[in-house]
Amino acid sequence: MKPSAVAFIPARSGSKRVPGKNIKELNGHPLLAYSICAAIDSGVFDAVICATDNEQYAQIAREYGAEVPVLRPPSISGDKSPDIDWVVMMLTALKNMGREYDAFSILRPTSPFRLPQTISRAWATFTTHPHACSIRAVEKCSQHPGKMWIIDGQYMKPVLPFKNGDTPWHSSQYASLPPIYVQNASLEIAWSRVALQNGSIAGEVIVPFVSCDLEGFDINSQYDWHMAENYIECGEAKLPDVRKLEPK
Repeated sequence: MKPSAVAFIPARSGSKRVPGKNIKELNGHPLLAYSICAAIDSGVFDAVICATDNEQYAQIAREYGAEVPVLRPPSISGDKSPDIDWVVMMLTALKNMGREYDAFSILRPTSPFRLPQTISRAWATFTTHPHACSIRAVEKCSQHPGKMWIIDGQYMKPVLPFKNGDTPWHSSQYASLPPIYVQNASLEIAWSRVALQNGSIAGEVIVPFVSCDLEGFDINSQYDWHMAENYIECGEAKLPDVRKLEPK
């Protein structure tokens, strides 16, 4: 029997680096629309819910097919608020409505090139590891941490003081260094019990989901926004199909 799952599209207001980012139009649609429609079209979820603190954002999310059964309170909607707070709040609110889900996914609007097939591929990976707590999207580091430094007064020292034989990592060729992956914001999937019982969105046993091409591209700055527009204009990136619901 397929586990039940809910997709959360977190879209708080108050973005500072790109004002109104989550509802700003990219290629003719608000940014959050791409994550909503990708989640719906993936066929994975029993519900797609926008977790927002703003009624304007909520109305836009509803126009593209998401539910907004409750708004996030301001106390857990700041730029330093941990995800676990609003995830537990949402899961608990849904449970109190008689709606419980075995698993949840966080699909951030800032990854517009995450396609429905990206999500279904991640779900297939997650469900083949029933003893894992969660799955998280990662990609290979372009800047290897073996070449990173800490400045201490007038001197500096490597973050990772490892060696290839007698050669420090910081003096080794990239190709000779072990692959290291960095998480991106495109997706996370976890069992609901991990959040509700353990107070974590990830847990201890985490399966990697290695994103491909621009699936993990994350918009966090004006530069990123311009890059996304350029990728679309040049045909280097594909956006999920989006459509508004017909007015009732």
